[in-house]
Amino acid sequence: MKKTGVSLAFSLILIFASIGATRANVSVPAIFSDNMVLQRQSDITFWGWAKTGETVTIKADWLTDVVKVTAGSQGTWKLIVKTPQAGGPFTVTIKGFNELVFKNVLIGEVWLCSGQSNMEWSANSGIINKDEEINNASNSQVRLFTVYQGTSLYPQERLTGQWSESTPETMRSFSAIAYFFAKKLNQELGIPIGVINSSWGGTPAESWMPEEVIQNDDFLREAAAKQKPVPWGPVEPGRIYNSMINPLIPYRIAGVLWYQGEANTINAYAYEALLSSLIDSWRTNWDYEFPFYFAQIAPYRYGRPFEGVEVRDAQRKVLEMPNTGMVILSDIGDTTNIHPQRKQEAALRFAAIALNRYYGKVKQEDSGPLYKDIAIEKDKAIISFDHADGLHSTGKELTCFEIAGTDFVFYPATAVVKNDKVIVRSDKVRVPSAVRFAWSNTATPNLFNGAGLPASCFITR
Repeated sequence: MKKTGVSLAFSLILIFASIGATRANVSVPAIFSDNMVLQRQSDITFWGWAKTGETVTIKADWLTDVVKVTAGSQGTWKLIVKTPQAGGPFTVTIKGFNELVFKNVLIGEVWLCSGQSNMEWSANSGIINKDEEINNASNSQVRLFTVYQGTSLYPQERLTGQWSESTPETMRSFSAIAYFFAKKLNQELGIPIGVINSSWGGTPAESWMPEEVIQNDDFLREAAAKQKPVPWGPVEPGRIYNSMINPLIPYRIAGVLWYQGEANTINAYAYEALLSSLIDSWRTNWDYEFPFYFAQIAPYRYGRPFEGVEVRDAQRKVLEMPNTGMVILSDIGDTTNIHPQRKQEAALRFAAIALNRYYGKVKQEDSGPLYKDIAIEKDKAIISFDHADGLHSTGKELTCFEIAGTDFVFYPATAVVKNDKVIVRSDKVRVPSAVRFAWSNTATPNLFNGAGLPASCFITR
């Protein structure tokens, strides 16, 4: 059948449109966008998708030469770009058959902030001095990226989100802890700070780590089986990791802030192994040992005895891992509210650890007292601590200490501070064998060091 002039022209349009569609296909994950922050003085991996055999080039204002690569047989590509000292704004252009131009790009420090609702918690949700903090949130040197919540049975490569400058409009719904952490780092370091918020309220650690880590370990698999479905989010191993963490890899980060644990009170006995395995898996998949700083969950009225304090003690034990740090929150929590409102103070404690240990900027005590050792002298137990300079109680009597004999039955004890140690005893225990401190879900002890930071709960075994 002979084509008419109109139908032939229409066919040619479709052909050329189809050719254009197959050629104009260079794309990148959403973590690359206008307003993004790239980690300074690093080998940054750019990656994405293109037509097989397509040449992809990257041009950036700080580079003297264009870098290029050919898309592989699977239609994927990666390029390494070196970043300079902090600065900007810059423009980054990625070009294949089409062209992507990212503007207002900064070079600085990038931190991933993750966990459940207390990390997700925003100024809009309720913090101290909410209106004042929102109104003063304009800062072009602080950039915010929220990973949209989603789940997947399998590891994903794409996610949804976009970088934005910090403004009252963008800050009010962003993670409060992540924002205040970035604000403090920007003030102290004087360079751009980018924070990525990937969090989901009410979710357990199991869902934030690769599923195979759980399934290949009998202990972790049995512990994960204790999680029961809930209406507000996934509990199955790997579901959130696949959708909200895996697509970020290998975007270069300085480190991780983690605030999670409330959803693991159901299997608190396994939390040390769970969190340690999560940290190991993230570092393995990013392929470097970045700092991982986490918040110890605050005192709260959980339903079962000791489930909250057992998670807190498990978190303390995770500090045995290298390049970790813990923020203790027992003095700024709220036993009637699982979402304490003093998010600024929690963020500043995170920032103190980062500035002191990672950046070497502020030489100060950044941790509350941590149990170190127990010595028995007749009817007394003498407890030594790390981070104990200036150890003191804030009341007339030191509270929350208990002591046990060989039967491991604990009794309330009297405790006094002497030479930065605590001496513990009870008339009911003639030969001590163990001590525990702040060992309840709602304990708010009054033992602090000279920096005004509270001591962590512990039990000697």
